[in-house]
Amino acid sequence: MSHSTMQYTYWQDDGMWLGYLDEFPDYMTQGESEEALKEILLDLYKDLTGGAIPAVRHHGELDVA
Repeated sequence: MSHSTMQYTYWQDDGMWLGYLDEFPDYMTQGESEEALKEILLDLYKDLTGGAIPAVRHHGELDVA
């Protein structure tokens, strides 16, 4: 079984944990704890990559040199 990871950005504000997957920064979410936020981010990742959310914006990198 292969194991993969995805980076995410998160912070705490007014008692809530907010964050987004670095590959999909337009889709911010929140949870009542850091663990809850991680679970929500995993569900969001499945929805974003599984076709449940239409017209997903992607983040890319362009080599200009």
